[in-house]
Amino acid sequence: MKKLIHKTDNKSVYSMFINGSWDYDPGRPIVEVINPADETITGWVQKADKNTAEKALAAAAAAQPAWQTVPPRERAEIMYRFADLIIADKKRLAAMITAEQGKLLRTAEDEVEGTASFIRFAAEGARRIEGDIFPSDRHDEEILIEKIPYGVTVGITAWNFPLALAGRKIGPALVAGNAMVVKPPLETPLSTLMLGEYAQKAGIPAGILSIVTGSGSELGDALVRSRLTKLVTMTGSTFAGKQIAAAAAENFTAVRLELGGKAPFIVFPDADIDRAARDASVARFQNCGQICVCNERMYIHEDIYDEFMKKFMKHVGSIKVGSPVDPDIDMGPKISRKELENIQRLVDLSIKEGAEIAAGGSPPEGEEFSKGFWFKPTVLTNVRQDMTVVHGESFGPVLPVLKFRDFDEVIKMANDCDYALSAYVYTYDLRRIMRLKNELEFGEIYINHETGEQHQGFHNGYKLSGTGGEDGKYGFENYMQKKTFYLNWE
Repeated sequence: MKKLIHKTDNKSVYSMFINGSWDYDPGRPIVEVINPADETITGWVQKADKNTAEKALAAAAAAQPAWQTVPPRERAEIMYRFADLIIADKKRLAAMITAEQGKLLRTAEDEVEGTASFIRFAAEGARRIEGDIFPSDRHDEEILIEKIPYGVTVGITAWNFPLALAGRKIGPALVAGNAMVVKPPLETPLSTLMLGEYAQKAGIPAGILSIVTGSGSELGDALVRSRLTKLVTMTGSTFAGKQIAAAAAENFTAVRLELGGKAPFIVFPDADIDRAARDASVARFQNCGQICVCNERMYIHEDIYDEFMKKFMKHVGSIKVGSPVDPDIDMGPKISRKELENIQRLVDLSIKEGAEIAAGGSPPEGEEFSKGFWFKPTVLTNVRQDMTVVHGESFGPVLPVLKFRDFDEVIKMANDCDYALSAYVYTYDLRRIMRLKNELEFGEIYINHETGEQHQGFHNGYKLSGTGGEDGKYGFENYMQKKTFYLNWE
């Protein structure tokens, strides 16, 4: 009997989900999935190659035309069942997310709920797939523009929210009438593979959703370069996004890229300082700073700097680091040793460049931290705009803090960055708000709002933060292309 997990040589090896069933090949190489909190092995996954990629894509190409003819409302009903099954298994899924990614268990439970919510929101849009009718310049003729699915799509996700990012892509892709092959990251593939169980039970037709595991350089590249693939949607690093865009260009495959961020957090003198100080801590340190919209650099007006920092540092000092399954803990580990070493190098370089450590700066001490990838919440002061830490994405619990004098200066400093995904501004001055609406060069701006995009919004970055966007009606439309008819009845 085909199943999700195969026990071999005392290893729990997870199968891939291809064409509606579990796909396990003992001849494939396997790779271990490490628990970031204690470095134990959570499980093993197979590494697929180009042949596996083509197998999954061929199944998608064979199944998608029939799926496209299913009325959108019926597709939505299947996806509602899919979301319900995910929620029904929330505890098991959340435990897996925590074991493979290291995030707090309560945050993992929120992620499971968010995954189902992404899928449900997409299903709600099934009856709102709209086209257009325009008058023609000719007699007895109309111009019809219909929105149709791309066909075979590929979803490539990131390790910081492995399940939610999969749901964010699967929901609109399938509701729009596409088939999708999902490639989760090798660091956190297990919870995504579990989605295959719910796909079977929900009645998603074979081939419409496949989940395959492997490296980006081999499997990911094969998925992107295939002539069967018509759209690639990817969440991840800017470096990987550039590689995907280049590979997709061979066949002019459409791409939607949600990439890195370096969000400024700006606090003006009229802000609610207590609220801003609390929100700044949340926006930086939740999920160990591993969120693309995190507060990555903080600009505080010089008139309130001392008062703000006193309150902010109290919040930072109260953050408890430890086991992600402990309900009293506020911050868990980094995802991997490589990421941990990158953070330490960034802090060390910042000190060389003249910054000072106001908090943290190193891994915590103690027996409970002897295993795992831990780092203290870190705040850097005496920071200049030209420092590396102000421009390179840290994607971890490190925050540089700078002062500013006036509106023009801070807008210039905030825009002085290759990334332009999100920004935070704390002020109640309407004139400032209206100016920054035009002058702050970011795709997503939070005003007096700590963090967290909503489904009905549009999550979209500028510059090196990506192209295409996710969520809301505009994100849903990204999974459809247009077909124009000149209908003449003369």
